Amino acid sequence: MTVAIMFQGTGSDVGKSLLVAGIARALSNRGLKVRPFKPQNMSNNAAVTPCGGEIGRAQALQAKACRVEPTTDMNPVLLKPQTDMGSQVIVQGKIWGNTNTGNYWGRRHELMPTVLESFQRLAAEADIILVEGAGSPAEVNLRSGDIANMGFAIAAQVPVILIGDIDRGGVIASIVGTSALIQKEEKDLVKGVIINKFRGDLSLFKTGVSIIEEKSGFSSLGVVPYFKGARKLPDEDAVSVQSGVSIIGNGASEKDTIRIAVPLISRISNFDDFDPLIAEEGVELTFIHPGDVIPAETDLVILPGSKATIGDLEFFRAQGWDIDLQAHVRRGGQVLGICGGYQMLGSLITDPEGIEGEVASVPGLGLLPVTTILTGDKKLTEVKGCDIASGEMITGYEMHVGVTEVDGTQTDNILPMLSIDQREEGVRLSSGQISGCYLHGLFVSDSYRTAFLNRIKKREASTLSFEKEIDMTLDALAQHMEENVDIDKLLSIAGYK
Repeated sequence: MTVAIMFQGTGSDVGKSLLVAGIARALSNRGLKVRPFKPQNMSNNAAVTPCGGEIGRAQALQAKACRVEPTTDMNPVLLKPQTDMGSQVIVQGKIWGNTNTGNYWGRRHELMPTVLESFQRLAAEADIILVEGAGSPAEVNLRSGDIANMGFAIAAQVPVILIGDIDRGGVIASIVGTSALIQKEEKDLVKGVIINKFRGDLSLFKTGVSIIEEKSGFSSLGVVPYFKGARKLPDEDAVSVQSGVSIIGNGASEKDTIRIAVPLISRISNFDDFDPLIAEEGVELTFIHPGDVIPAETDLVILPGSKATIGDLEFFRAQGWDIDLQAHVRRGGQVLGICGGYQMLGSLITDPEGIEGEVASVPGLGLLPVTTILTGDKKLTEVKGCDIASGEMITGYEMHVGVTEVDGTQTDNILPMLSIDQREEGVRLSSGQISGCYLHGLFVSDSYRTAFLNRIKKREASTLSFEKEIDMTLDALAQHMEENVDIDKLLSIAGYK
């Protein structure tokens, strides 16, 4: 019998991913071989595995918490929304197809054997598997064919812990309501609850815990205080970014602050590219929400990755950001495009095969003399190289469809931006003001990040070691779990002896 335990939430964004990461590191610290597993994820914040597959960013972080390399088996089904009604479906790291919402929900049961196959492969190498659900098991209208929550738990016979988020309010009703809505067979699998994101005096909630236990029939395994270090770790999807605060930064004197603006396009992807900049002292990063303007005092505008470049280019223009960007350039401000943002900066984007929907050819923003042709082949690879301007080494990954080439007649003021695996990648104006590339994760490199920021504004040497900061935060999160969750009981429930 596989030793495993599943964490399901009363809703989305209740903190399941963070709890699993913390418990994974805690169990790894105890000497156990731990593996994370999420049967189905929906996110445009993805990671590339060493084998060239694609999984949710949260599972890559959880793998790091387990001190192992991420694999596609950790997230066998990944949905990447392209429109409000359609998604690209990734199965065991590769494109399975594009589907609209109705088609997928009607066919998802076909993927259960694949999900169980990945689960069993992980089980062969682990002492325990920590399984993360998606959304809520109380979405009973979507229960038929479920592979993400109770459908998987029943198929694999994995015990379940229910997570409730007290920070958003209504946690008693959400847990008791979930208990009332799920079937008896499903309720029998629920072995306890964890209350997450608590703030304030815990003694005031003791009665609340008692009511939850009485009304739901689920015993409490802990009330977890809000973990302030959460902002240092990658978010699973764009919900927190799109609904959260606009300005994030560590502060500096007024004249020394580097101000970076990132427009929140509708299908933003791989937005964890900005986490190292957010963590950097003296950087103020502003997420520009739809309807807002790009501030005049901005030093650098970064156009982020997108799951639907042509659609997001139209969205960008609809906000008037194209006008703001032109004004920013006239003022001498710098611009960087990453992946889809790089494509948008060019003169033309064509989609002859209808990869993103309809066959289309649209003008880009015209700030770089490059043309992009979207193709059906998706590039997924980890890379190493250097920044040509500074010579600093970088690592990262490519995750994109499309080929971008310099317009043949406009090469005088264009230079390559990066040297990657003995090839040139990306371009920049010879002035250095505008640049773009396909490389995600380039700011993780401490030396490159320092050199890049110093080109914008001279500053004191950075003391930030970003990867070390992530690892230290995971250790702090593990200690947080040890202090507030009955981990010994979790192990017992999972069947670990």
